[in-house]
Amino acid sequence: MQVETKPEAAGAPASVKLTFWTMTSMVVGSMVGAGVFSLPRRFAQATGVAGALIAWTVAGTGMLMLAFVFQMLAVRRPTMDAGVYAYAKAGFGEYPGFFSAFGYWASACVGNVTYWVLIMSTVGAIVPALGDGDTILAIVLSSIGLWAFYALISRGVKEATAINRVVTVAKLVPIIVFILLVLFYLDPKVFAENWGGADYAGSLFSQVKGTMLATVFVFLGVEGASVYSRHAKRREDVGRATVLGFLSVFAIFASVTIVSYGIMPMSQIAELRQPSMAGVLEAAVGTWGKVFVSVGLIISVLGAYLAWTLMAAEVLLVAAKDDDMPRFLRRTSPADVPVPALVMSTALAQLFLIVTYFSEDAFTFALDLTSALTLIPFLLAAAYALKVMLGWDADRRRGSGGQILIAALATVYTLFLLFAAGLKFVLVSFIVYAPATILFVMARREQGRRLFSPAEFVLLAVSIAGAVLGIVALAAGWISL
Repeated sequence: MQVETKPEAAGAPASVKLTFWTMTSMVVGSMVGAGVFSLPRRFAQATGVAGALIAWTVAGTGMLMLAFVFQMLAVRRPTMDAGVYAYAKAGFGEYPGFFSAFGYWASACVGNVTYWVLIMSTVGAIVPALGDGDTILAIVLSSIGLWAFYALISRGVKEATAINRVVTVAKLVPIIVFILLVLFYLDPKVFAENWGGADYAGSLFSQVKGTMLATVFVFLGVEGASVYSRHAKRREDVGRATVLGFLSVFAIFASVTIVSYGIMPMSQIAELRQPSMAGVLEAAVGTWGKVFVSVGLIISVLGAYLAWTLMAAEVLLVAAKDDDMPRFLRRTSPADVPVPALVMSTALAQLFLIVTYFSEDAFTFALDLTSALTLIPFLLAAAYALKVMLGWDADRRRGSGGQILIAALATVYTLFLLFAAGLKFVLVSFIVYAPATILFVMARREQGRRLFSPAEFVLLAVSIAGAVLGIVALAAGWISL
């Protein structure tokens, strides 16, 4: 079914329309980024082969349910743009919808920080002054990169998505080569010795739990086609691109993790500098393997950065058009680029890039915070899907038993992720969420509306209390960055 082009601002051209394959490449491009190159070390720090297999089964099943959720909602609610945000608003009200939009946007911006940290850490193996990506020089160079990409994307959505399509293909090559080479050099004895992992990583449940934020991070982007749905040539392509993109990368992520256990003891993998994929391949084939992965990482990360910056700005734009963000964020350039939203996205990434200087492990902190910020938007989207499939929404049309089961599993999975994230990242998330209410208040004042309903005021009070507790916990040293 063809979807009519939405009217844009007066004098602006019609929105660029994206094909099924372009949207699929955006999903793959946004998922295959910094996370996959960090998987060997992140998993080896938490678990062995057995725990990794269980973790990927849990994460793969849960994220597949979320992918199906976005597919189902794209069909049942074809008029909703920027899915993650729109579904939260439709299901639970304007203020929760605002939080979902802001949380998703903020997670995208923090995620972009991980890319620059990892690039600088990679080059830091050659240039010691860059350290692990968290030195003054690294932050300065990363800042230049941030604003250089802003200049590129501001030229137009069409040009940026075309670049992303090419980069998506280019960055998959080194990852697939890594898997094949490591499989060839895999030592069954080493693999068997790494099977359990319980000697230093605790119980099997705690091992699996310890990997959950890492798996969330690498799967971020599964909702990419949904977020960019207003540009789809055909609305049904949104769901198809989501599922195909997910299935395309799931096997890659799991394979990178599992085969690495056959090269060296997991205690050694856990001590590798990031990107740990480079260290694993170096142990297998020599120095050229490290260089090969490092070059592939830079291509991969820059492509993912492009996709995520596009999606972050898109969420702010659609929220502003729905009067849930201030009106200045509605503005787009003649090239259909939401410039004010793009400036805000780049500025927030710049802020968090500076914060990483004060963290104990810049990359891990940014990765885990990115995952934690996304959990609320994912939970609200899954819960809305469950509400729709149960027939508890406006049209009262109940879904099939399979659809209800999928939505229920997705909801349970996202609740488990909140538990796995732990109190530290829940509190840090509140510190980010609470001040965002200023934007909500600005939007309400522009419309001459009451600032908060009684229920919204309760939610505001909870977010402020969580933020205050988080600040106190950081100041007192109960939690650390």
